[in-house]
Formats: sequence, structure tokens, C-alpha cells
Amino acid sequence: MTTTDKRPMDDRERWQDEAQSAWLYGALARAEPDPRLRALFVALQGASEAQSALIAADVRAAGGDVPAFAPSLRVRLVASLARTFGPRRLRAVLPALKIRGLSAWSPLPPPTGHTLPTRVEDVGRRHGGGGKGGALRAAVFGVNDGLVSNTSLLLGVAGASASPDTVLLSGLAGLLAGAFSMAAGEWVSVASQRELFERQIAEERDELERYPAAEAEELALIYIARGLPPEEAHRVASMLVRDPERALDTLAREELGLDPDELGSPWRAAISSFVAFALGATLPLIPLVLGAGDAAVPLAAGLAAVALFTVGAVLSLFSGRSAWSGGLRMLGIGAAAGAATWGAGKVFGVVTG
Repeated sequence: MTTTDKRPMDDRERWQDEAQSAWLYGALARAEPDPRLRALFVALQGASEAQSALIAADVRAAGGDVPAFAPSLRVRLVASLARTFGPRRLRAVLPALKIRGLSAWSPLPPPTGHTLPTRVEDVGRRHGGGGKGGALRAAVFGVNDGLVSNTSLLLGVAGASASPDTVLLSGLAGLLAGAFSMAAGEWVSVASQRELFERQIAEERDELERYPAAEAEELALIYIARGLPPEEAHRVASMLVRDPERALDTLAREELGLDPDELGSPWRAAISSFVAFALGATLPLIPLVLGAGDAAVPLAAGLAAVALFTVGAVLSLFSGRSAWSGGLRMLGIGAAAGAATWGAGKVFGVVTG
């Protein structure tokens, strides 16, 4: 598991974060309709308040002072959004505010299915392996994006009665613009996720070293909320914190709702997105590059139609639909997008002509 060794923050900053998370736990508890999760948030609020008191004591012992607490504007905004939309819909932003127990939205399976974890080795295991097919699915979607967007662009420009050279130039520009846009978006997305993960893990590592009992209590509360008997939850959590590396991995999954196995390289994600989009966007350009003349645009549309059907059939592997149904649906979506842009280009060409 990749982590960072730098100290995440000083004790006053840590106290402020812990106090804010305690305040936000209370707001989430008041907004949460599920009694099980509401009880968890109340319990975590108490645990967070206790930990903030420990940190405050450390600050004072070091000769510092602890200011009066006031939640930040950001935390107040998240609390307001939780009241309006419900805490579950804010799951993606809560880890950055030191909110733990996000895995509790997925209760442990009952004993009639998979057994509850009773050993340290079993903790967090059911989270692993869920994203193994994610790379293939992302690649297929990237190809599909490039295919639909660039074919639509070509048809839109062709609808405006542009010359084949202009259509080709527009297609090349669309390929590069779209591929770079996809790559930049993926880089920012993955880099932001890794930065959050590394910062949170650095904080958890430091707190695990300094306050192991408090971390074990938080983890036990989460397992209780997910269905593990209290005695068993406390036993597993206490055993877990004795193994720091396994504890960090499990805290990432159970407290933060993060999966270390799914964190990739920002550059790898960016390059993969660029290549996938470019491959899809290149297909409709082939007849134009080969100089097919007046038949280039119809050939590009036909080639795109075949590719769209194939992509839809491949995506059926992830959806469980039949290959024919998936292929026809994707073909219909692409055809609608192409027809709309061709019509818009036609109207634009008449108006400007």
C-alpha cells in the first residue's frame, strides 16, 4: 500500500480537524434516516470528541493553547447539503472532512451467505478484487466516447457542406482536443484521489501510533454498525491495531471507504484515456485519410456504425444484456447523436451560406 512518510499536520490542526468531524458527525446523525447509521454517527461523534480532547491535552502539555471551536464554512455547507439531500449522497466528499465509517452503508453479509469476519486475516477481504475489470470497462468506454464524439463532429461539419479536407481537419482537431481533454480529466481525478488517500493514511498512521485504543474503538463501532456482535467487533479491532500495516489497510477500507488496490498512477490513467479516446476517434477518419472522395463521409458513418455495434456488444459483458440488444442500443444512441449533429450542421450551413 502506497503511503507518505511526512507528518500530515501539527496537533492544533489535528485538533481542529477532529473537533470539526465530531460536529459534522452530529449533523449527519440528525440528517440520517437509517437508525443503524444514525446510531453509528452518534457513537463516532462521541469517539471523535474523546479523541479531540486527547489531542487538546497534548497541545496544552506542549505549552500551546486551544482556541474556542467554530466549524468552518466548508463543514457548515456540507452539513446543510446533508440535511437537504441526505448523507449518503455526499459519500464522495465526506472522507476529506475526516468522516469515518463510510463502509457502514454496505452492511456485512448475513451468516447464511458469506460469514462475518472473525479473524484479522478476514477483515476487509470482501472489498478486494472488486475493481479488477475496471480497466477494461474504462478502456471500452473511452473508445466509445471517441467514436461517438468524433463521428458526430464529422457529420456535423459534413452537414454544413464543408469540403472533405475541412471535414478531415475538423476530425483531427476533434481527436486531439477530445483525447487531451480526457487525459487531463483522468489525471486530475486520479491525482486528487491519491492525494486524499495519502493524506488520510498519513493521519491514520500517526493517530494509530499515538492513540491506538481510540482507533480500535472507532473501528469496532463501524463493525458493530455493519452487523458484527459487539464483543467480536472489539476483539477483532483490538487484534487488528497490533499489526500497523494491516491496520492501516483496513482503516483505509472500513473507516475511509477507500480501496488501496484501486488507486492507480495519474499518468497511467491519463495515457490510457488518451489512447482509448484516440483509437475510437481515429476509426471514422480512416476513409477521409485514405482519400475516398465523396464516399468518405458515408464510409466513415458506416465504419462508425459497425464499431458502435461492436462496442455495445462488448459492454453487454458488464451489463448482462444480450450482445444483440447491447449492440443495437449503442448503435441507436450513436445514430441519434450523429443525426442531430448532421442536422445542426445542415441548418448552420444554410444560415451562414
